[in-house]
Amino acid sequence: MSTSALIGITMGCPAGIGPEILLKFLHGRSGNPAFRPLILGDIGVLHRVGQDLGLEIDLRPWEPGMALPSRGVPVYSLSSLDPSLLEWGQPTRETGRAMAEYILEAVRLCQEQTLAAMVTCPIGKATLNAAGFPYPGHTEMLAELTGCDHYRMMMAGSRLRVVLVTIHEPLARVGDLLAPESIADCIRMTHQALEQDFGITGPRIAVAGFNPHCGEQGMFGREEIDIIEPAVRRLASSCRVSGPWPPDTVFHQAAEGRFDAVVAMYHDQGLIPFKLLHFRDGVNVTLGLPIVRTSVDHGTAYDIAGRNLADPASLAAAWELAARIGANRARRTAP
Repeated sequence: MSTSALIGITMGCPAGIGPEILLKFLHGRSGNPAFRPLILGDIGVLHRVGQDLGLEIDLRPWEPGMALPSRGVPVYSLSSLDPSLLEWGQPTRETGRAMAEYILEAVRLCQEQTLAAMVTCPIGKATLNAAGFPYPGHTEMLAELTGCDHYRMMMAGSRLRVVLVTIHEPLARVGDLLAPESIADCIRMTHQALEQDFGITGPRIAVAGFNPHCGEQGMFGREEIDIIEPAVRRLASSCRVSGPWPPDTVFHQAAEGRFDAVVAMYHDQGLIPFKLLHFRDGVNVTLGLPIVRTSVDHGTAYDIAGRNLADPASLAAAWELAARIGANRARRTAP
């Protein structure tokens, strides 16, 4: 198997549930046979978690330049934390630097096409910042590392897909950040991703309003009239987009199959209904990057770390989607 058939999985915060869900995923993986996982993390931590959980996973040390092992799971160990000193649920600057290193190297390997895609386990944003990496999350960090100033967050599940116009912004700022240009751009990127990466011909896209009842013809706000409607009209001739739809009904309609994705105006507007349906198996996809990246849709769950309670379902779904997108892109670029 060539390295181009590898999908990298970053371990996430060593003190969170990342190592646990990673080993549980590997233990139960059937997965896409066209791709093989490469773990970017800390092999000592993974061995400790495996012992704690009673999971016997054949982990094989690997680094660039080495041949891939014929069996077992290759692990590119980018930190050497002392497993005996690691306290579950207690991140440190050292664990923050470690989880950043996993991301940095995964991006580099994707850029040089050693990896077909990367899947990320959860990180602690405050710890990442304390370690000297001032990003609000994975999405913004990956965008800067890849030189991408044009990206969107999609949450994808079997019943609902949501793409955000604004991401990690204070709610008080969202109204001022909305503009017809950015909403139209989000619609275009959603359409392109659904067609090219998800293989949906003529995808149906719904655009959520911003105010209750879509503003009730301006009674509760004019964002729909002045900002969202012009964006929808701008794209109506080039793709199947409609809206603005009342936010309290459009997600239900999408989940029932009327739409292939919903464009939401802000973070919680889209993620609350999404996680209601896909709390276990949702996937975070970064649109617009020059590399393929998917992620679990949950956090580090420090409160249950080390207690054998973490569910690997979201990681399994993120792996499957990364493999699907990676295969679709490979087919499009094949001579």
